[in-house]
This record gives sequence, structure tokens and C-alpha cells, in this order.
Amino acid sequence: MTEVLTAGQMRAIEEAAMAAGRVTGIELMERAGAGVVAAMLDWSPALAEGARRAVVLCGPGNNGGDGFVIARLLRERGWGIDLYLYGDPDRLPPDAMANMLRWRTLGSVHPLEGQLALPEAPAVTVDALFGGGLSRPLSGDLREAVVNGLFREIDPGLIVAVDAPSGLCLDSGRVLGAEVVHRPEADLTVTFQWPRIGHYLADGPDCCGALRVVDIGLGAAAGPAAALARLAEDAPEARAALGKGAGAHKYDHGHALVLAGGVGRGGAARLAARGALRVGAGLVTLGCPAGALIENACRLDAVMLAPVADVEALEAEIAARKLRAVCIGPGFGFGERLEAFVAALLARGADAGPAVVLDADALSAYRDDPDALFARTHAGCVLTPHEGEFGRLFPDLLARLDAPAAAGPAYSKLDAAREAAARAGCTVLFKGADTVVAAPDGRAVIAAAAYETAAPWLATAGSGDVLAGFITGLLARGLAPLDAAATGAWLHAAAARRFGPGLIAEDLPDALPGVFRDLGL
Repeated sequence: MTEVLTAGQMRAIEEAAMAAGRVTGIELMERAGAGVVAAMLDWSPALAEGARRAVVLCGPGNNGGDGFVIARLLRERGWGIDLYLYGDPDRLPPDAMANMLRWRTLGSVHPLEGQLALPEAPAVTVDALFGGGLSRPLSGDLREAVVNGLFREIDPGLIVAVDAPSGLCLDSGRVLGAEVVHRPEADLTVTFQWPRIGHYLADGPDCCGALRVVDIGLGAAAGPAAALARLAEDAPEARAALGKGAGAHKYDHGHALVLAGGVGRGGAARLAARGALRVGAGLVTLGCPAGALIENACRLDAVMLAPVADVEALEAEIAARKLRAVCIGPGFGFGERLEAFVAALLARGADAGPAVVLDADALSAYRDDPDALFARTHAGCVLTPHEGEFGRLFPDLLARLDAPAAAGPAYSKLDAAREAAARAGCTVLFKGADTVVAAPDGRAVIAAAAYETAAPWLATAGSGDVLAGFITGLLARGLAPLDAAATGAWLHAAAARRFGPGLIAEDLPDALPGVFRDLGL
């Protein structure tokens, strides 16, 4: 499990380690600077071949102190260094001051103001201006300058950011400022011990380029589970949950029901049903009005069919098949049947079951009265809104997320998902490239498809219906709602990456076997 921290949580862990005498600030700064240099040379091995030139931009805090260490270590490798400091050198924090004085025995400190006058283009520009400590928008010359803007005549070369490209809020992934002229960008961002929330949300991945996390010896993250978000990843517990024993029977892995709309509206539900079956549910039934049975039968084989026209038929189906999970919403259509089905499913409660995935139409149907939905939802539910659906259910939260990030820590998608889950009393999966899954108790998982795990081919019609099916199938297999939603989102992106260019939604379930083989299942 990889924790994802806020800037404040990272500072608290560092301060606790120093207060306990396990490490000094100077030692942490040395480890951080050495880690940046090592990561930079590993990421671009050509830089290790002979002496190069670097511009190092240092800020007025400890991020700037890391920059002084980086400059010294590169100078020791024979590099030429042009170092610029933003702010008053006499007001640096003690550890940064010590490293500045050490650097001054090797080279000069130039004031950072306006356009840089450089004798030649650098191979590398190191942005050690503000990192994760920025709490207000950049102003003055820096507003237009970070980092590329400083170089109006000369190519800055490879841009390496320490913790974050300056101007990016690491608590949200948003660029601070009411009017953002352009986003700060780096080719490589190096951070320490744990990634931060802003590395994965909103503009974070695009601003950071590649991301490397360097161990600086702080050990394990401490704190309550509800306070520490984590990344959805290929974790051992996920493998254990996805595997099937040699003696397993289909009934050991649960029965899922996907409810479909009428004639001509079954495509989305069929996608969800195939997703539920491929992810490992032992049995999957698609329930639809009697008139749509033939249409669906022509397109489905292993997925069973049942006529489910009204609430009475739904209750009978739940009782007869001992269902563990139901998905409602994909392609269902609006009207009394939808509202009656949702009410009946949720009235059973978390203890009586089955677990319920509310997607697409089942969410939008409550746009005029979301509180009517939240009065029924319970701990056994998963809501799967994309941004538009999220705004219909939680308009105030989306408005806060859409407002300019005037100061840090800025309101984040993680904050919005946590508040939404608490309000709804159930797990909320807020979809997007930076998907966030949150439980009512505050536990949260970031399932971002970013950096090496980017999956741009998911931007295709029907992919969300397949995701709803994955989650439903995992709930049927016995995973808890937060785990089912987070694992489903991770598998969804992994399947898209494995298939690659040309992906359409129908391909996602069929790509899962390859993902499972890669996991050794």
C-alpha cells in the first residue's frame, strides 16, 4: 500500500522524526538533494556522461536548501552551475542557510529577478523555488516566469522540479491563482518518501512530467487510516481477492444482477454484465422487461437472462438467486420503473443486501432532489458519478472544485469525494483520469491513471458502464464497497493499457484475462 500525503502531513512526519532525534534537518536536506541528482541521472543516463551545465533556481525556504545541495553535488561532478536565489538570503531558514554558505565556497549566488542572462543554454534547469510549500499564488516576475518563462531566448533544457513545479498546489494538483496564464511544467519531478495528493489529481500529472519518489529514510507513514489516502495499485491483498482456488465453485464467487432498460436500450447494461462476469463473479444475470429478452439473448451467452418488469419481479429475483450485488443505471432510462427499483433495492438496507451500484441514469434521476436519494443510500452502496453526474448530486461541492484556487491548500477532488461520501452515507467513486474513491468514514483511494499508468484510451463511450460492471462483480465476490470500487477502477485502467490504441468499451472485459495473467493469478 502506498500512502499519498498532504504537504502538511509530510511536514509533520519530518518534524516528528527530527524531534525524536532520528535525523537532523541537514541530513534530510542532504538525502533529498542526493536523491534528486541520482533520480535525474537515472532518468536521463546521457547526463552522467561528462560535465554539463545546470541552472539551479532556489527559493526562500527549505526547498531552496535542497537546491543548494543539488548545485554542490553537480559541481562536484564537474558541472558548471549558475545558481539564482529568489528572496533575501539573510532570511533563509537555518538548514537552508547552512547549505547556502557551503555552496558559496564553490560558486556565486545570483539574485533571481527578471529574465536570466546566461552565457549558454543549460542541459538542466532545477526548479527548487517553492515545491510543496507554496500557499499563495506566484506574483511579480515569477507569475509569468515559472519556469520556462525565465528563458525567453535560451532553451532551459531538461526541467527538473524538486517536490513540485513551482506554482502547483501539492494538496490539490491545482495551479494557484485567480487567473492562471500558463501551467508550470517540468520534464521530471522528484519528491521524497511518499507522493503527494497533488501529484495525481487535476493538473498535477501534466505539470510534473515524469514522477520519481526518493526514499530519504523516514520509515512508514503514521496516522489514522481515515486521514491517509492511498493509491490503488497492484497490492498483495488485491491479488488474493481476485484469485480463485483450485476447488472453487461458481457459487463461491457470488451472483450479480444487472438491471437493463427496455427494447433498444440494453447495450450499456450488457457491457456492465460482461464486465461483472469477466472480473470473476460466479454468475451474472441481466434483468430486463420481457419485450427486451430476445434482443439481449442475441448478444449474450454466459450471462443469464430474467424478465424483471416491476418491483415484485425484482424482489422475486433477489430471493430466488441469492444475489450479492445489483447494478442499476446503465442505459436504464428514466421514469417510474427506475425510481421504484432504486427505492426497493435501497430499502433492503446494508445488512439484508444485496450491495447496490448506482450508475448513470440511477444518479441523474435525482438531479432535482439529491437528498431524496441520500435518505435511502447506505453503507452497502457505491455511487459512480462522472463530473457531470457529480455536479447534479453535489452541486455545491463541484462549485467549490471549479472555483479558482486562490490559496493553498486548495480544495481538491479528494476533499470533494470525501464530503460527498459522508453526505451520501456510502462509497463514492468520482470518475475521471484522476479517479478518487471515498468511504463515509473518510478512508480514500486515489485510482489515477497517470504517469506510467496513464490510460487515455478509456475516453470512449461505454467504458464507464464496464467499470460499473467490474465493481458489481467484485461486490458479488465479497469485496467491501471501498475495495471493490478502488480495485475495479485499477483493473479498468490496467485493461485499457493492456489493449492499447483502438480500444472500445467492448474490448475492456476481454482484456481482463491478460491483466490477471500479468498478476500471476
